[in-house]
Amino acid sequence: QVQLVESGGGWVQPGGSLRLSCASSGSIFSITALDWFRQAPGKGRELVARITSGGQTNYAGSVMGRFTISRDSANNTVYLQLPSLKPEDTAVYYCSADDSGIRYWGKGTLVTVSS
Repeated sequence: QVQLVESGGGWVQPGGSLRLSCASSGSIFSITALDWFRQAPGKGRELVARITSGGQTNYAGSVMGRFTISRDSANNTVYLQLPSLKPEDTAVYYCSADDSGIRYWGKGTLVTVSS
């Protein structure tokens, strides 16, 4: 079992920044990748960014060049830096672990971008 806890969401004006954190615990030694997904109101859940156990990163086209995923292996924490936020970034952001085909989810953290 893997437990994931997200934090760092909140309300921010357009152009503002947030940093989301995902703390993992439990049987994390077999995790192959940690992902950030988001789900905007009335829309499906989409993959935003991924970081593999080897440190490779991938991004959705909509956030590439703007969001940055990183990790602190010593503290089992993955971050998602969200600069230059836009209203269309408003969503619940979820951390998800890919444990060799088994997927675990956190409860999510809400990011609201509005003036």
